[in-house]
Amino acid sequence: MTMCTVLFTALLLALAAFAAGEKLVVCNYEAKSHLREGQGKFEISNLDPALQYCTHLLYGYAAIDENTLKLVPLNEQFDVIKDNYRHVTDLKRRFPKLKVLLSVGGNEDVVGEGDEKNEKYRKIVETSTHRLAFANSAHTILKGYGFDGLDLAWEFPETKPKKIKSGLKKFWSSVKHTFTGDHVVDENAQQHREQFTALVKELKSVLRPDNLLLSLTVLPNINSTVYYDPRSLAPHLDFIALHAFDFYTPQRNNELADFPSPLYELIDRRGDENIDAWVKYWLSNGAPANKLVLGIPTYGRTWHLAGESKVDEFPITDLSGPGEAGPMTKEAGLLSYPEICTKVTGPQGNRPIDGQFKKVPDATKRRGVYAYRLPDKDEKGGLWVGYEDTETAANKAQYVKNKGLGGIAIDDLTLDDFRGICGHNKFAILRAAVSAL
Repeated sequence: MTMCTVLFTALLLALAAFAAGEKLVVCNYEAKSHLREGQGKFEISNLDPALQYCTHLLYGYAAIDENTLKLVPLNEQFDVIKDNYRHVTDLKRRFPKLKVLLSVGGNEDVVGEGDEKNEKYRKIVETSTHRLAFANSAHTILKGYGFDGLDLAWEFPETKPKKIKSGLKKFWSSVKHTFTGDHVVDENAQQHREQFTALVKELKSVLRPDNLLLSLTVLPNINSTVYYDPRSLAPHLDFIALHAFDFYTPQRNNELADFPSPLYELIDRRGDENIDAWVKYWLSNGAPANKLVLGIPTYGRTWHLAGESKVDEFPITDLSGPGEAGPMTKEAGLLSYPEICTKVTGPQGNRPIDGQFKKVPDATKRRGVYAYRLPDKDEKGGLWVGYEDTETAANKAQYVKNKGLGGIAIDDLTLDDFRGICGHNKFAILRAAVSAL
């Protein structure tokens, strides 16, 4: 063996070792973002600056037909007739290392209300006939439009939001709980846990011959201990994205605000309302660390501040519902990162548009960052927002690195600073997280 051969072999081994240790960067793309107007409208061309960092792109979202229980496009006019599926998968020609997966569910495919909400997701798993029909329909769509796999953002019932009670209400609640117990959303939860494992196994069997990937996105506020068996699921999944955020949202917690995505357990909170608790559950129950991918949000949750609210005593009470909609996203209770940064730091790092906003950084690196604007004398204009910025995103990526996890999942690209409004670089949250891996 010549010296050149030895050096070449050593180089190949080094490159192989580097590739084996490379972290996944899973990027969520919500197709509905094309419906926004003005600066918030997201076109496929806006993806380009981000895709140099992404190893996987999840197209959100596909749906389940309520009658046939088969996989179908959520927006057939846009996804299929206007050929957006194909436009997105064609991006692989310019980014050949990118894997594009179709994600189903994601709290976008909504049917019914209350306990009956999205019952079809439970109905599919209940029989082998339904599971096989779903698997075959998924295979047909994936192959037909050039996707590299399927992501299961499965819409199991969410946990009930926590309520803060005091005095007589707290006493009565404890008495009531003694006689009635917890409200049961899914009486067949244990069966559905086992049946979901069967679905994953059967799906992988259908997808494997064509080398199609299968991943799982654990959505916010879905109890992993109820619905997921990590040890049984992990061998059949290529990665598992933990969306451990949105523990508090203005829709779930109308009069109560808190940090939406704390890294570690906070005092006087439920022990499972933090990232570290989710990761420990999956690890301790058999999921390999290198298959766990940590979700990092690119937005903030907002509440309207009343005059009596104390902005620095958590959880914050005496609130009056979601904050006003932003100019780009136009959704009450939610602001994208660029909508927040222009209020707090100003475009391109200049003076903030709204000088009344105060940002409170996270010196502890445990809870997250927040900002607020106090209401005026007429009780108007008050706003509190808990959100992700570049520093907290980097902290979470460092956590992934320290724990030896598989990577990060950015949720989602369309709410990151894709126009570079906040600074000189586009996709500030994505870039900050990737640089810390």
